Amino acid sequence: MGKIVVMDHPLIQHKIGIIRRKETGPKDFRALVSEIAMLMCYEATRDLKLSDVEITTPVCRTTAKEIKGRKLAVVPILRAGLGMVEGILSIIPAAKVGHIGLYRDPETLEPVEYFCKLPNDCANREVFVVDPMLATGGSASAAIQMLKAKGVKQICLMCIIAAPEGVKKMQEAHPDVDVYIGALDDHLNEHGYIVPGLGDAGDRIFGTI
Repeated sequence: MGKIVVMDHPLIQHKIGIIRRKETGPKDFRALVSEIAMLMCYEATRDLKLSDVEITTPVCRTTAKEIKGRKLAVVPILRAGLGMVEGILSIIPAAKVGHIGLYRDPETLEPVEYFCKLPNDCANREVFVVDPMLATGGSASAAIQMLKAKGVKQICLMCIIAAPEGVKKMQEAHPDVDVYIGALDDHLNEHGYIVPGLGDAGDRIFGTI
């Protein structure tokens, strides 16, 4: 059974409080989303397995640690997920990046695919799917299903703000996937927006409000 982890780190909570504010402009919003993603990734990679490796320091031979086995990949859900990539790559620079494009039908609120480009060896990597908002859970669930169809077995989802409805959807559709959440909000409104949320993350990242 996958874990549902709601971050309680003070720095994450502080920065989420700032991006929620309607007066926070695109420049600061982008920088903070990147910083939050970096801090969340630090927490989400806590359980990565390590192996011993023999190295030589300037003083002597010794045994050090390195990440074992699978390499990592980051797959943002377009377009808002792009805002989280740079922060993650700042601490995992060797990770490959794929992209999944989905939009939410305004009538049905169901996800519609329009783009998918993944690393050739994605099936052999541990994949972090990233999207600032987990609202209905439809887009995240669809993106993860696309990855599974391509043979990816190690997947986790990182989102900055989630609604209980989205978490429930993920647990039902992908009970094997770990979900890392910056803040768990109250509910979705009649338009499918998270409450209290922060509005449309993509619009606020790219200044298209």
